[in-house]
Amino acid sequence: MKTIFSGIQPSGTITLGNYIGALKQFTELQENHNCYFCIVDQHAITVPQDRLQLRKNIRSLAALYLAVGIDPHKATLFIQSEVPAHAQAGWMLQCVAYIGELERMTQFKDKSAGREAVSAGLLTYPPLMAADILLYNTDLVPVGEDQKQHMELTRDLAERFNRKYNDIFTIPDVRIPKSGARIMSLQDPHKKMSKSDANQKAFIALLDEPKQIEKKIKSAVTDSEGVVVYDKENKPGVSNLLSIYSVLEGSSIQELEQRYEGKGYGDFKADLANVVIRHLEPIQKRYYELVNSEELDRILDEGAEKANQVAGKMLKKMENAMGLGRKRK
Repeated sequence: MKTIFSGIQPSGTITLGNYIGALKQFTELQENHNCYFCIVDQHAITVPQDRLQLRKNIRSLAALYLAVGIDPHKATLFIQSEVPAHAQAGWMLQCVAYIGELERMTQFKDKSAGREAVSAGLLTYPPLMAADILLYNTDLVPVGEDQKQHMELTRDLAERFNRKYNDIFTIPDVRIPKSGARIMSLQDPHKKMSKSDANQKAFIALLDEPKQIEKKIKSAVTDSEGVVVYDKENKPGVSNLLSIYSVLEGSSIQELEQRYEGKGYGDFKADLANVVIRHLEPIQKRYYELVNSEELDRILDEGAEKANQVAGKMLKKMENAMGLGRKRK
């Protein structure tokens, strides 16, 4: 089986877009891949965080991973900071990376723009991201368009290390999400749905209550035509809603177009709201069972133990290759 690694920052609400674009697909990938799903809390601290809220977000994200269907018997779920090899390997890869290539990272430019002071971690976290991936002999990394540049750097660092020191790293490939997986903002369908959007109506959070979901879908931007047809260029709002409907219900876009032929957006949005609410109901129920439970701690303890064993072996290979510490047999 090929190995897959994916990490999500515990930096706030998980949206329906995150679920459709990533978490829902992870439940399918775990069936025939060796999967490592990591809560990358060390990446979160590249920008200021409230420590109590960060701890809460970590548990919340872990509970959501499990609530959507990640099976700890099939995949390894763990917290990044509980596996010290990540930070150690990240430092070693910083020493392989060049300042120029880190400064060219689009996300660094975006997040540092207009700030008086920027943490060094914001500049140097791409090598930590590379370490996250390379420690597990990862073959495939599911990413969106916004992470492709970081994946290119990860591949460059792995190849550079292999050439300069020893050929120990698997060079990972990008796994592009299935078509239709990119869910857009409900208020601006030209932008990706984001948990950091200042407009709360722009996204649906996985833990939103039914009334909130109804209101957000009812106020979603469409157009004045009143025709439920998929046309991404001319009807981006309706097309986005059709994508959500299709993925969650399992119906094709064509079936949905036929179902709502001659009907207006009111019926379409009301039905979509019900589909979203019904789909999220069991996820939310399982989440609240898990989030403060001993079961969650047990699963995370077991995940950290397994991840430490695998990552520790690769870290030793890296240290031997670079000549760190004493010679190991």
